[in-house]
Order: sequence, then structure tokens, then C-alpha cells
Amino acid sequence: MRKIYLVDDDENILTSVSMFLESEGYLVECFHDGVSALDVLRTDPPDLAVFDIKMPRMDGLELLRRLRQTSNLPVIFLTSKDDEFDEAIGLSVGADDYITKPFSQRLLGERIKAVLRRASLTNIEMPEPDETDQKVLKRGKLTLDPNRHACSWDGTPVRLTVTEFLILESLARRPGFVKSRDQLMDAAYDDQIYVDDRTIDSHIKRLRKKFRKTDKEFDGIETLYGVGYKYREA
Repeated sequence: MRKIYLVDDDENILTSVSMFLESEGYLVECFHDGVSALDVLRTDPPDLAVFDIKMPRMDGLELLRRLRQTSNLPVIFLTSKDDEFDEAIGLSVGADDYITKPFSQRLLGERIKAVLRRASLTNIEMPEPDETDQKVLKRGKLTLDPNRHACSWDGTPVRLTVTEFLILESLARRPGFVKSRDQLMDAAYDDQIYVDDRTIDSHIKRLRKKFRKTDKEFDGIETLYGVGYKYREA
């Protein structure tokens, strides 16, 4: 049975969403703020977590920032705003998806299924790539192991979320070839999920930031303005 943690200060949402997800066959645990959820997320991680952004004591953004220091657990954000800037911030700190309140429980259920499907192909523990495996992808200093969801740059592991890994893999499969945002959306998201250009841009920005922590000169992902992105093999 898949386990899901809900973190939201709205008791009505916790009650209604947990009842719906339990009826869908999930094991659900609820938390009212980020502080109470953080330790449990680290010591007894679920298969997926849903965070509200606005919460007392510790909001969803800060909760995800702290969680991403040690874990690539799939996370979906709930946001009460229609402001795309807030959604972009959520994705830039490592959320796998977001949904805006008010929302259909059925839609949330489909988003959860889609993220879990992507995550089922990966390993949250992030082992180092097994370079003896024929399926491992090597592009210059970059090594990607799709079976183990492992990534390294010049031998140093780089922790990626499910969505970040799929976007990077799509680019690295054909270095020098331009991938449009639509093509990257298709590679990283289920057909049932609509995301806009800003979503892909946010993930690319976060990918660059992660690699530049390892290599300040990293320039492997090139932007072609108005067209898309390509992987540039050094």
C-alpha cells in the first residue's frame, strides 16, 4: 500500500483529501505544519508528500528546502494563489508538481498517480551510477544511470528530482540537438498533466544551479531563446 503524507494547516482539506485518498487505496498520514512533519519525513519517508505552501511555523517552501538537503522524495505543492511566480518558486526549490486551490480531489488523485508512476522508475536513495551497465548514459563529464536514477558529474554525485532527471536525460540522449519546451514536457510529464513554459524553465534553472555547485564552469545546458534547450557535450 502506497503511503502519502499530507501537510496542511486547513483541517477541512486534511479531512476531505485524506478520506478521498484512503478510498483510493492509499495509507495517509496528516500533519498541520512543516515543523511537525519534517522529522517524520526524514525518518519514515512516504512514497509521496503533498505540501500546502502557506502554513504556520514552517511554510511548504521552507519544508521542501530542508527536505531536499537529504531526500528526493516526490512532492506536490498545494497553492492558494493563482500567481505563476509562486508556482515557479515552488518548482525551483524542487517540487515535482503543483495544483492550485480550489482543486478537484479527482484531479489531485490523477496528479499523484502520475508523479508516482514517474517515481516508480527511480530509486530515491540515489546510488552512484553503475558504469558497467550498458544502459548508463555518458556524455563527457556527465553520467546518468536511468535504472538507478543516479547522476554524477566528473565522478561527483548530483542529486536530482524525478522530473529533473527525466528532463536532463531527454537532453543528453541527443547532445547538440535542440529540444523544445513541449518536447521536454512530454519527456518529463504524464499526458494528463498540463504545465506551461515557466515550469520547464524553472526546472532548467534548478538543474544548472545543482551542477554549478559541483562545477562552477558548468555550461552543459544551452538556451536557444524562443526555441528551446540543448545539451552541449564538453
